[in-house]
Amino acid sequence: MNEFELIDRFFRHCGARRTDVALGVGDDAALLACPPDEELVAAIDTLVEGRHFPKGSPPNSIGYRALAVNLSDLAAMGAKPAWALLALTLTQADEPWLTAFAAGFGRLARIHGVALVGGDTTAGPLSTTVQMLGHVPKGKALRRRGGRPGDILFVSGTPGDAAAGLAIEQGRLQAHDADRDHYLRERFLFPTPRVELGQRLRDYASACIDISDGLLGDAGKLAVASGCGVEIAFLKLPLSAPLTAAVGDERARELALTGGDDYELCFTVPPDALAALQRDLPQEKWGYRAIGALSAAPGCVVVRDGTVMEFSHRGFDHFSP
Repeated sequence: MNEFELIDRFFRHCGARRTDVALGVGDDAALLACPPDEELVAAIDTLVEGRHFPKGSPPNSIGYRALAVNLSDLAAMGAKPAWALLALTLTQADEPWLTAFAAGFGRLARIHGVALVGGDTTAGPLSTTVQMLGHVPKGKALRRRGGRPGDILFVSGTPGDAAAGLAIEQGRLQAHDADRDHYLRERFLFPTPRVELGQRLRDYASACIDISDGLLGDAGKLAVASGCGVEIAFLKLPLSAPLTAAVGDERARELALTGGDDYELCFTVPPDALAALQRDLPQEKWGYRAIGALSAAPGCVVVRDGTVMEFSHRGFDHFSP
């Protein structure tokens, strides 16, 4: 296959069909119609083999995660996803690998109504870059800044699962139970971007960020952007049963704070909006939990039984050794 045959075979019809795509895959650029009274939201992420996923990872997971990490960014903005562009660098044009990659990418794209409208392919070390485009009503986008001292800090899902799943993938952790092993691996290989929750939070949240580099580090980024500090209650961190069974309660909480690749939402809500949030978005349905609050004093601290704990990890650094 040459480049054009590869694109036509695997990616021309990968993703959802949308009426707002005037021109998609196959031309020099795409023509897209943004809804009136909406702002365009754009995000881009690159995944590199050996840096963001282990060598030999399932290709359907790589395709799925390439889109999921960008969907999570749009979720953090309260945006509705619409279109994606894909740049794929391959060591070789392996047909079974491409079939599985496109299946993983396409499955998640169709779930969220995302059309693949263009991109590029080239030869080289395996990596994938996705640009995600969506839209949000004017003036309604969520941002990292906007929180105030006293705002309650929440997190969705059960952070730490993906870090354990990656450790299992890399052979650094043995869960010793097939069901636990599968659950944790799936949380890394196929994360769930909280797109609908992000959109629903537009009327309640004062600030929002997605957790890609670790809850502790990303909550700190939200606090800094809001001109605040943040205090996290160690014993309030939500944990999954498979994670605690695999590594124990203490280590599970440490992973929940410092592990990456969760793609959950961390957000703040003013105290006077809490009743409306809990009435309209019940916690048992939407799967979020209060874990702390923003503070006037700068810095990010973790507290246990009134004592400040010390954590040296501040989040994943793409340029660390």
